Amino acid sequence: MKKINLLLVSVLLSANLFTARSNEQQRTPFMTHSFSASSIRAVEAATSGGSITVNGDAGSEAIVEVYVSRDNWSTERVKQTLEENYTIDIRVEGGKLYAVAKSKNRIANWNQLGLSISFKISVPKQVASNLSTSGGSIHIAHLTGSQDFKTSGGSLTIEHVSGKIAGTTSGGSITVSNSSDNIDLKTSGGSIKANDCSGKINLKTSGGSIKMDNLSGNIDASTSGGSITANDVNGTLKAGTTGGSVRLNGISGSVDAKTSGGSMTVDMEAVSDYVKLSNSGSTHLSLPSGKGYNLKVRGNKVETSGMKDFRGNIESRSIEGTVGAGGTEIDVRTSQRASLTFK
Repeated sequence: MKKINLLLVSVLLSANLFTARSNEQQRTPFMTHSFSASSIRAVEAATSGGSITVNGDAGSEAIVEVYVSRDNWSTERVKQTLEENYTIDIRVEGGKLYAVAKSKNRIANWNQLGLSISFKISVPKQVASNLSTSGGSIHIAHLTGSQDFKTSGGSLTIEHVSGKIAGTTSGGSITVSNSSDNIDLKTSGGSIKANDCSGKINLKTSGGSIKMDNLSGNIDASTSGGSITANDVNGTLKAGTTGGSVRLNGISGSVDAKTSGGSMTVDMEAVSDYVKLSNSGSTHLSLPSGKGYNLKVRGNKVETSGMKDFRGNIESRSIEGTVGAGGTEIDVRTSQRASLTFK
Protein backbone atom coordinates (compact mmCIF):
# COMPACT_ATOMS: atom_id res chain seq x y z
CA MET A 1 0.00 0.00 0.00
CA LYS A 2 2.89 2.36 0.81
CA LYS A 3 4.43 1.76 -2.62
CA ILE A 4 1.12 2.54 -4.31
CA ASN A 5 0.78 5.78 -2.34
CA LEU A 6 4.33 6.82 -3.21
CA LEU A 7 3.66 6.10 -6.88
CA LEU A 8 0.46 8.18 -6.77
CA VAL A 9 2.31 11.11 -5.19
CA SER A 10 5.01 10.86 -7.85
CA VAL A 11 2.43 10.92 -10.65
CA LEU A 12 0.65 13.94 -9.16
CA LEU A 13 3.90 15.84 -8.73
CA SER A 14 4.85 15.13 -12.34
CA ALA A 15 1.44 16.29 -13.56
CA ASN A 16 1.73 19.50 -11.53
CA LEU A 17 5.21 20.11 -12.94
CA PHE A 18 3.99 19.67 -16.52
CA THR A 19 1.03 21.99 -15.86
CA ALA A 20 3.32 24.60 -14.31
CA ARG A 21 5.60 24.44 -17.35
CA SER A 22 2.67 24.85 -19.74
CA ASN A 23 1.26 27.78 -17.73
CA GLU A 24 4.69 29.40 -17.63
CA GLN A 25 4.95 29.09 -21.41
CA GLN A 26 1.53 30.72 -21.82
CA ARG A 27 2.25 33.61 -19.44
CA THR A 28 5.65 34.52 -20.83
CA PRO A 29 5.93 35.67 -24.47
CA PHE A 30 8.36 33.63 -26.51
CA MET A 31 9.19 36.85 -28.36
CA THR A 32 7.96 40.45 -28.53
CA HIS A 33 8.16 42.91 -31.44
CA SER A 34 7.41 46.63 -31.41
CA PHE A 35 6.64 48.96 -34.31
CA SER A 36 5.61 52.56 -34.78
CA ALA A 37 1.84 52.60 -34.39
CA SER A 38 1.32 55.50 -36.78
CA SER A 39 2.54 53.44 -39.74
CA ILE A 40 0.01 50.61 -39.33
CA ARG A 41 -3.34 50.59 -41.11
CA ALA A 42 -4.04 46.85 -41.30
CA VAL A 43 -3.20 43.53 -39.63
CA GLU A 44 -2.81 40.11 -41.18
CA ALA A 45 -2.30 37.26 -38.72
CA ALA A 46 -2.37 33.51 -39.24
CA THR A 47 -1.47 30.46 -37.17
CA SER A 48 -2.41 26.80 -37.34
CA GLY A 49 -2.59 25.80 -33.70
CA GLY A 50 -3.08 28.80 -31.44
CA SER A 51 -5.29 31.76 -30.68
CA ILE A 52 -5.21 35.33 -32.02
CA THR A 53 -6.04 38.47 -30.04
CA VAL A 54 -6.11 41.91 -31.65
CA ASN A 55 -6.81 44.96 -29.50
CA GLY A 56 -6.99 48.55 -30.72
CA ASP A 57 -5.37 49.95 -27.59
CA ALA A 58 -1.89 50.82 -28.85
CA GLY A 59 -0.23 54.04 -27.83
CA SER A 60 2.77 55.21 -29.84
CA GLU A 61 3.91 51.62 -30.36
CA ALA A 62 2.19 48.61 -31.85
CA ILE A 63 3.20 45.42 -30.07
CA VAL A 64 3.12 41.77 -31.11
CA GLU A 65 3.57 39.15 -28.42
CA VAL A 66 4.13 35.55 -29.48
CA TYR A 67 3.20 32.73 -27.11
CA VAL A 68 4.41 29.19 -27.80
CA SER A 69 3.40 26.16 -25.74
CA ARG A 70 2.72 22.46 -25.68
CA ASP A 71 1.14 20.59 -22.78
CA ASN A 72 3.57 18.48 -20.78
CA TRP A 73 6.61 19.80 -22.67
CA SER A 74 9.53 21.62 -21.12
CA THR A 75 10.40 25.12 -22.31
CA GLU A 76 13.64 23.81 -23.80
CA ARG A 77 11.85 21.17 -25.88
CA VAL A 78 9.32 23.73 -27.11
CA LYS A 79 12.08 26.09 -28.21
CA GLN A 80 13.99 23.36 -30.04
CA THR A 81 10.88 22.09 -31.85
CA LEU A 82 9.91 25.63 -32.84
CA GLU A 83 13.34 26.46 -34.26
CA GLU A 84 13.59 23.21 -36.20
CA ASN A 85 10.06 22.97 -37.60
CA TYR A 86 8.41 26.41 -37.73
CA THR A 87 8.88 29.90 -39.13
CA ILE A 88 7.45 33.01 -37.49
CA ASP A 89 7.20 36.07 -39.73
CA ILE A 90 6.53 39.37 -37.96
CA ARG A 91 7.02 42.58 -39.93
CA VAL A 92 5.41 45.79 -41.18
CA GLU A 93 5.25 46.32 -44.91
CA GLY A 94 3.19 48.83 -46.86
CA GLY A 95 1.27 49.87 -43.77
CA LYS A 96 0.29 46.28 -42.93
CA LEU A 97 1.43 44.40 -39.84
CA TYR A 98 2.09 40.73 -40.58
CA ALA A 99 2.16 38.06 -37.86
CA VAL A 100 2.30 34.62 -39.42
CA ALA A 101 3.33 31.27 -37.94
CA LYS A 102 3.61 28.20 -40.13
CA SER A 103 5.47 24.92 -40.29
CA LYS A 104 8.54 24.63 -42.48
CA ASN A 105 7.27 21.31 -43.79
CA ARG A 106 3.91 19.61 -43.53
CA ILE A 107 3.61 18.10 -40.05
CA ALA A 108 2.32 14.58 -40.55
CA ASN A 109 2.27 13.70 -36.86
CA TRP A 110 0.88 16.48 -34.68
CA ASN A 111 1.44 14.41 -31.54
CA GLN A 112 5.17 14.54 -32.13
CA LEU A 113 5.83 18.05 -33.40
CA GLY A 114 2.65 20.12 -33.04
CA LEU A 115 2.90 23.41 -31.11
CA SER A 116 0.37 26.01 -30.06
CA ILE A 117 1.58 29.37 -31.42
CA SER A 118 -0.59 32.31 -30.41
CA PHE A 119 -0.45 36.04 -31.14
CA LYS A 120 -1.46 38.92 -28.91
CA ILE A 121 -1.42 42.10 -30.97
CA SER A 122 -1.88 45.70 -29.89
CA VAL A 123 -2.54 48.20 -32.71
CA PRO A 124 -4.23 51.58 -33.28
CA LYS A 125 -8.03 51.59 -33.16
CA GLN A 126 -8.60 52.43 -36.84
CA VAL A 127 -7.10 49.27 -38.28
CA ALA A 128 -8.54 46.61 -40.58
CA SER A 129 -7.74 42.95 -39.94
CA ASN A 130 -7.57 39.59 -41.71
CA LEU A 131 -7.14 36.78 -39.17
CA SER A 132 -7.17 33.00 -39.41
CA THR A 133 -6.37 30.01 -37.21
CA SER A 134 -7.24 26.37 -37.65
CA GLY A 135 -7.22 25.41 -34.00
CA GLY A 136 -7.68 28.32 -31.62
CA SER A 137 -9.95 31.15 -30.60
CA ILE A 138 -10.04 34.70 -31.98
CA HIS A 139 -10.66 37.79 -29.87
CA ILE A 140 -10.88 41.30 -31.32
CA ALA A 141 -11.65 44.46 -29.37
CA HIS A 142 -11.72 48.26 -29.70
CA LEU A 143 -11.31 48.34 -33.48
CA THR A 144 -12.88 50.40 -36.27
CA GLY A 145 -12.77 49.26 -39.88
CA SER A 146 -13.15 46.06 -41.89
CA GLN A 147 -12.55 42.91 -39.82
CA ASP A 148 -12.44 39.48 -41.47
CA PHE A 149 -11.60 36.49 -39.27
CA LYS A 150 -12.11 32.71 -39.17
CA THR A 151 -11.20 29.67 -37.12
CA SER A 152 -11.85 25.99 -37.69
CA GLY A 153 -12.03 24.96 -34.07
CA GLY A 154 -12.26 27.82 -31.60
CA SER A 155 -14.56 30.52 -30.28
CA LEU A 156 -15.00 34.09 -31.52
CA THR A 157 -15.21 37.08 -29.19
CA ILE A 158 -15.92 40.60 -30.50
CA GLU A 159 -16.04 43.62 -28.18
CA HIS A 160 -16.37 47.33 -28.95
CA VAL A 161 -15.83 46.91 -32.70
CA SER A 162 -17.45 49.00 -35.43
CA GLY A 163 -17.39 48.70 -39.20
CA LYS A 164 -17.68 45.64 -41.41
CA ILE A 165 -17.37 42.59 -39.11
CA ALA A 166 -17.28 39.14 -40.73
CA GLY A 167 -16.40 36.13 -38.56
CA THR A 168 -16.73 32.37 -39.03
CA THR A 169 -15.99 29.36 -36.83
CA SER A 170 -16.60 25.72 -37.67
CA GLY A 171 -16.83 24.44 -34.14
CA GLY A 172 -16.97 27.13 -31.49
CA SER A 173 -19.26 29.63 -29.82
CA ILE A 174 -19.58 33.32 -30.67
CA THR A 175 -19.93 36.29 -28.34
CA VAL A 176 -20.37 39.83 -29.66
CA SER A 177 -20.99 42.92 -27.54
CA ASN A 178 -20.98 46.71 -27.81
CA SER A 179 -20.39 46.55 -31.56
CA SER A 180 -22.06 48.21 -34.53
CA ASP A 181 -22.55 48.77 -38.27
CA ASN A 182 -22.40 45.57 -40.38
CA ILE A 183 -22.07 42.39 -38.29
CA ASP A 184 -22.03 38.97 -39.98
CA LEU A 185 -21.18 36.01 -37.72
CA LYS A 186 -21.52 32.28 -38.38
CA THR A 187 -20.75 29.05 -36.52
CA SER A 188 -21.37 25.46 -37.55
CA GLY A 189 -21.51 23.99 -34.09
CA GLY A 190 -21.78 26.50 -31.26
CA SER A 191 -24.05 28.99 -29.57
CA ILE A 192 -24.22 32.74 -30.24
CA LYS A 193 -24.64 35.55 -27.73
CA ALA A 194 -25.10 39.15 -28.86
CA ASN A 195 -25.73 42.14 -26.63
CA ASP A 196 -25.62 45.92 -26.86
CA CYS A 197 -25.13 45.96 -30.64
CA SER A 198 -26.65 47.99 -33.47
CA GLY A 199 -26.76 48.03 -37.26
CA LYS A 200 -27.24 45.25 -39.78
CA ILE A 201 -26.73 42.07 -37.76
CA ASN A 202 -26.65 38.55 -39.21
CA LEU A 203 -26.24 35.65 -36.75
CA LYS A 204 -26.25 32.04 -37.94
CA THR A 205 -25.50 28.70 -36.27
CA SER A 206 -26.14 25.18 -37.45
CA GLY A 207 -26.13 23.54 -34.05
CA GLY A 208 -26.56 25.91 -31.12
CA SER A 209 -28.81 28.43 -29.44
CA ILE A 210 -28.94 32.19 -30.05
CA LYS A 211 -29.40 34.73 -27.27
CA MET A 212 -29.81 38.45 -28.02
CA ASP A 213 -30.07 41.37 -25.60
CA ASN A 214 -30.45 45.09 -26.30
CA LEU A 215 -30.01 45.08 -30.07
CA SER A 216 -31.21 47.62 -32.60
CA GLY A 217 -31.31 47.71 -36.38
CA ASN A 218 -31.96 45.04 -38.98
CA ILE A 219 -31.40 41.66 -37.30
CA ASP A 220 -31.46 38.18 -38.88
CA ALA A 221 -30.91 35.26 -36.48
CA SER A 222 -31.18 31.61 -37.51
CA THR A 223 -30.27 28.20 -36.10
CA SER A 224 -30.88 24.65 -37.24
CA GLY A 225 -30.72 23.02 -33.87
CA GLY A 226 -31.29 25.34 -30.93
CA SER A 227 -33.54 27.87 -29.28
CA ILE A 228 -33.72 31.62 -29.94
CA THR A 229 -34.12 34.15 -27.14
CA ALA A 230 -34.27 37.92 -27.53
CA ASN A 231 -34.81 40.72 -25.03
CA ASP A 232 -35.15 44.45 -25.74
CA VAL A 233 -34.77 44.47 -29.52
CA ASN A 234 -35.62 47.57 -31.54
CA GLY A 235 -35.94 47.41 -35.32
CA THR A 236 -36.63 44.59 -37.75
CA LEU A 237 -36.11 41.09 -36.38
CA LYS A 238 -36.12 37.89 -38.42
CA ALA A 239 -35.69 34.75 -36.32
CA GLY A 240 -35.85 31.13 -37.40
CA THR A 241 -35.08 27.71 -35.93
CA THR A 242 -35.95 24.18 -37.00
CA GLY A 243 -35.25 22.54 -33.68
CA GLY A 244 -36.03 24.75 -30.70
CA SER A 245 -38.28 27.27 -29.01
CA VAL A 246 -38.52 31.01 -29.69
CA ARG A 247 -38.78 33.56 -26.86
CA LEU A 248 -38.93 37.22 -27.90
CA ASN A 249 -39.53 39.79 -25.15
CA GLY A 250 -39.66 43.58 -25.19
CA ILE A 251 -39.62 43.85 -28.99
CA SER A 252 -40.23 47.16 -30.75
CA GLY A 253 -40.56 47.13 -34.53
CA SER A 254 -41.38 44.33 -36.97
CA VAL A 255 -40.96 40.57 -36.43
CA ASP A 256 -40.84 37.54 -38.72
CA ALA A 257 -40.29 34.40 -36.61
CA LYS A 258 -40.48 30.71 -37.45
CA THR A 259 -39.89 27.41 -35.67
CA SER A 260 -40.87 23.86 -36.49
CA GLY A 261 -39.66 22.25 -33.30
CA GLY A 262 -40.85 24.14 -30.23
CA SER A 263 -43.16 26.67 -28.64
CA MET A 264 -43.16 30.39 -29.40
CA THR A 265 -43.74 33.41 -27.17
CA VAL A 266 -43.57 36.94 -28.57
CA ASP A 267 -44.10 40.06 -26.46
CA MET A 268 -44.31 43.26 -28.52
CA GLU A 269 -43.72 46.61 -26.82
CA ALA A 270 -44.39 48.52 -30.06
CA VAL A 271 -45.25 47.33 -33.57
CA SER A 272 -44.33 49.08 -36.80
CA ASP A 273 -45.15 47.27 -40.08
CA TYR A 274 -45.86 43.60 -39.32
CA VAL A 275 -45.69 40.59 -37.01
CA LYS A 276 -45.47 37.25 -38.82
CA LEU A 277 -45.30 34.07 -36.76
CA SER A 278 -45.19 30.52 -38.11
CA ASN A 279 -44.96 27.50 -35.83
CA SER A 280 -45.86 23.84 -35.44
CA GLY A 281 -46.13 24.24 -31.65
CA SER A 282 -48.10 26.45 -29.29
CA THR A 283 -47.83 30.18 -29.96
CA HIS A 284 -48.51 33.18 -27.75
CA LEU A 285 -48.43 36.75 -29.03
CA SER A 286 -48.83 39.85 -26.86
CA LEU A 287 -49.60 43.18 -28.55
CA PRO A 288 -50.00 46.76 -27.28
CA SER A 289 -53.65 47.74 -26.98
CA GLY A 290 -55.16 50.90 -28.45
CA LYS A 291 -53.49 50.41 -31.85
CA GLY A 292 -54.86 49.47 -35.26
CA TYR A 293 -54.23 45.95 -36.58
CA ASN A 294 -55.16 43.71 -39.48
CA LEU A 295 -55.49 40.27 -37.89
CA LYS A 296 -55.11 36.85 -39.49
CA VAL A 297 -54.67 34.11 -36.87
CA ARG A 298 -54.84 30.36 -37.54
CA GLY A 299 -54.46 27.37 -35.20
CA ASN A 300 -56.18 24.19 -34.05
CA LYS A 301 -57.47 26.33 -31.18
CA VAL A 302 -57.42 30.14 -31.08
CA GLU A 303 -57.86 32.20 -27.92
CA THR A 304 -57.79 35.96 -27.34
CA SER A 305 -58.01 38.35 -24.40
CA GLY A 306 -58.17 42.13 -24.06
CA MET A 307 -59.22 42.68 -27.69
CA LYS A 308 -61.48 45.70 -28.24
CA ASP A 309 -63.07 47.44 -31.22
CA PHE A 310 -62.81 44.34 -33.41
CA ARG A 311 -64.60 43.88 -36.72
CA GLY A 312 -64.45 40.57 -38.49
CA ASN A 313 -64.87 36.86 -37.84
CA ILE A 314 -63.90 34.92 -34.72
CA GLU A 315 -64.04 31.14 -34.81
CA SER A 316 -62.55 28.37 -32.69
CA ARG A 317 -59.66 27.95 -35.09
CA SER A 318 -59.27 31.40 -36.60
CA ILE A 319 -59.55 35.13 -36.14
CA GLU A 320 -59.66 37.40 -39.16
CA GLY A 321 -60.53 41.08 -39.23
CA THR A 322 -59.41 44.49 -37.98
CA VAL A 323 -58.80 46.06 -34.61
CA GLY A 324 -59.54 49.77 -34.53
CA ALA A 325 -59.02 51.35 -37.91
CA GLY A 326 -56.68 48.54 -38.96
CA GLY A 327 -53.04 49.03 -39.85
CA THR A 328 -50.18 46.75 -38.80
CA GLU A 329 -50.31 43.27 -40.35
CA ILE A 330 -50.55 40.48 -37.78
CA ASP A 331 -50.22 37.00 -39.29
CA VAL A 332 -50.03 34.00 -36.94
CA ARG A 333 -50.06 30.41 -38.21
CA THR A 334 -49.64 27.32 -36.04
CA SER A 335 -50.79 23.72 -36.04
CA GLN A 336 -51.30 23.94 -32.26
CA ARG A 337 -52.89 26.46 -29.90
CA ALA A 338 -52.63 30.17 -30.73
CA SER A 339 -53.09 32.74 -27.97
CA LEU A 340 -53.43 36.46 -28.68
CA THR A 341 -53.30 39.00 -25.84
CA PHE A 342 -53.75 42.77 -25.94
CA LYS A 343 -52.09 44.53 -23.03
